[in-house]
Amino acid sequence: MTDTQSATSVIDGSTSRLSAPEVARQQGVNPVDYLRQRGFVYDITDEAGLRAAFDHGPVTSYIGFDPTGNSLHAGHMVSIMLLATLQRMGHRPIALGGGGTAMVGDPTGRTSAREIIGLDDLQSNLDGIQKQLAKYLDYGGGKFGDNPAAVSRNNADWLLPLQYIPFLRDIGRHFSVNDMLATETYRTRLETSGLNFVEFNYRLVQAYDFLHLYREEGCLLQLGGSDQWANITAGVELIRKADRGKAFALVSPLITTPSGEKMGKTGSGIRVWLDPEQFSTYDYYQYWVNTDDAMVETYLRQFTFLSEEEITDHTSVSGEALREAKQVLAFEATSLAHGVGDAVAARAAARSLFATTGSVSADDASLPTTEVSAADLTGEFTLADAFVAAGLAKSRGETRRLATQGGLSVDDRKIADVDVPFADAIGDSQAVLLRAGKKRFKRVVVVW
Repeated sequence: MTDTQSATSVIDGSTSRLSAPEVARQQGVNPVDYLRQRGFVYDITDEAGLRAAFDHGPVTSYIGFDPTGNSLHAGHMVSIMLLATLQRMGHRPIALGGGGTAMVGDPTGRTSAREIIGLDDLQSNLDGIQKQLAKYLDYGGGKFGDNPAAVSRNNADWLLPLQYIPFLRDIGRHFSVNDMLATETYRTRLETSGLNFVEFNYRLVQAYDFLHLYREEGCLLQLGGSDQWANITAGVELIRKADRGKAFALVSPLITTPSGEKMGKTGSGIRVWLDPEQFSTYDYYQYWVNTDDAMVETYLRQFTFLSEEEITDHTSVSGEALREAKQVLAFEATSLAHGVGDAVAARAAARSLFATTGSVSADDASLPTTEVSAADLTGEFTLADAFVAAGLAKSRGETRRLATQGGLSVDDRKIADVDVPFADAIGDSQAVLLRAGKKRFKRVVVVW
């Protein structure tokens, strides 16, 4: 059985028996080697020791997800795929919800303190995030061979009951203020906008998470992005100092666009949410189709479970011929995030819209759709408002600018004036197709 035969491929709705990481596991590949091959490794605290731990048996690893919103986004995909990959290689992942750490606020990469989030909102956000993680992780166990079940935890369960003075005495004494102030995150904030005392404690509580999971769950490995290196290694050191234990850190390179920006937003600056209510399945599909040529191979390695042989086959071309590889990437990524059925529908809608012959009808229910209540169609609800409601523009002002540039259309008719009432623009129709540019569109349906 070759890698191509055994690797997962959900193209056309069919799946073969094993994914690429499952095949690597069968072949006895150490996870460190597999993760390096897929571009997931930036640094490891003790590579030889981690290799030995993986060879010895199932390793429990974790990544924390602070619930600062009710959905994860494409910028979280490296972390998600790290956990998903290790589980498919027979190891035990812990998806840690940061119900406690989010109350402190991670200052990494921030120029100002995060807004305080209420307890009810934190729990609601956690619920949404866990549902999304369940698309990638197996919480029942056994889905990917004899893999251990994934574990879901909320660090609020142990952080909130902590007593302040005992915590300072037992945990705080292991941290050097001088060392913390020397790290880039704290140094930059102190030199610019300042750092409040609550944020200063973030490293302590994140390190304590690792210590707690080491003690209670036998967790030996924390994963994350390279920007979290100092926070993660603080946990490794805390385990060594507090329990004389051995634990490991593995961080991935931060994925950036060719222009140097972090991935996770569209070209127009819209966040690529995993929640289809905030970012439609079709738009999610199109986000991956629109991948820059230079990033296609990287994204196929990191955001799909296709084999190296398949990836090489898809990316051995260039120019327009690379579009097929982008469609494979889009279908695989969308299938993981939203399911094969929704990925099939998104692909069909894209093919319909961009077909070289024929025209697209607003009557096609497979197209991404926004509903507008007929009761709202007063004179104050303009065509510009409809473009904003459909997510094709951020504001009325942006729609006016796009219209001036000839970038907006209704049912393939170019629109110059977006301040007309929407009811006048659609006439007797109950559904219209709005376009912004060549690749962004939305079917708007009037609901009576």
